[in-house]
Amino acid sequence: MFSKHVTRDISAYCHGELSAEASRRFAEHIISCAKCRREFEEIKLGIKLAEQLPQLPAPEGLWRGIEASLGGPAPIESNRRSWQLRAAAVAAVLLVVASLGVWRFWGRGSNGSKKGSWQVQSLEGAPRIGNKRINEAGRLGIGEWLETDGSSRAQIEVGSIGTVDIDENTRVRLLETDPTEHRLELARGKMSAMIWAPPRLFFVDTPSAVAADLGCAYTLEVDDDGVGKLRVTSGWVALELKDRESIVPAGAMCETRPEVGPGTPYFEDASPAFRSALRQIDFAHDPAATKDSLTAMLNEARPRDTLTLWHLLARVNETERPRVYEAIAKYVPPPAGVTREGVLHLDRAMLERWKNELQFSWGSSDKLFKKKLLPFQKKLLP
Repeated sequence: MFSKHVTRDISAYCHGELSAEASRRFAEHIISCAKCRREFEEIKLGIKLAEQLPQLPAPEGLWRGIEASLGGPAPIESNRRSWQLRAAAVAAVLLVVASLGVWRFWGRGSNGSKKGSWQVQSLEGAPRIGNKRINEAGRLGIGEWLETDGSSRAQIEVGSIGTVDIDENTRVRLLETDPTEHRLELARGKMSAMIWAPPRLFFVDTPSAVAADLGCAYTLEVDDDGVGKLRVTSGWVALELKDRESIVPAGAMCETRPEVGPGTPYFEDASPAFRSALRQIDFAHDPAATKDSLTAMLNEARPRDTLTLWHLLARVNETERPRVYEAIAKYVPPPAGVTREGVLHLDRAMLERWKNELQFSWGSSDKLFKKKLLPFQKKLLP
């Protein structure tokens, strides 16, 4: 299926050395190709492990021992085992040294500084980075805030993996940028992201959830009370807070609230009665009203709304769960091997298999999801 793998470009991609178009092609291939994706994940794991290594100077005697082992006369004794052990020890030391070098190198930005930074372009007015106005362009460093007022907008280049447009009256901060994670904080305002990276490289922290990009385009808003709204226009986004997660596909949205986290995703063309009842279930904290709200939702549900109902299976109590199960099964019966009992007990494997069937009834025409993000669904269980 794949005539040309991209494993030789992994290092260049992680270092931001590819062009925007080359980065886009790389990300699309990684999403689709299991072989290249495995190597990419192994390299990411190696970087994370290297990050845990302490930065300690090597004792002088260690280097003398290595030099003696490498430059001394060839062993002539019959004890080959002893020679092999010494060689293995040398190799292990060199591997640790190399890992430290990789960590130091990969942890630096393309300009060689330990702290990375992102290019910021003014789109309108004069946005601020810290106390400094940027009339045309500037750089946002780790820990720095980018702010726009009522007459300014900006665009951030997220390394080589995408762009983020910052609307008026918005405050964002760069938290992290390295080969395994790019992270912003959206304190208030609105941003629009277009990301062409492999899943779970770009994150946005908000007061009530973390948005994990799965290769997509979306808008994210946060008001002064920390209430958030996510709208996905392409691909998928995962909204997470502690043990609560919502998977939001193209055409859907999800609301978040402080101390609650992400609500249940729903399609924007769902009926007003459906959306109002869902909001009661997610945020009203009134168990007595849940039954009536759920009844209203089930009466309004369409085949496409099984996106919402599937998430609700794990969010309603055991008494109400059979009603949700029956409503979903009416539109898309569980596939072979998925039982009613297993679903009602929230068997993760069965829920996942059923979701793989349900997603084709959600009416999304997004090709990126159907053709390229589908293999990742096993990793994305709410």
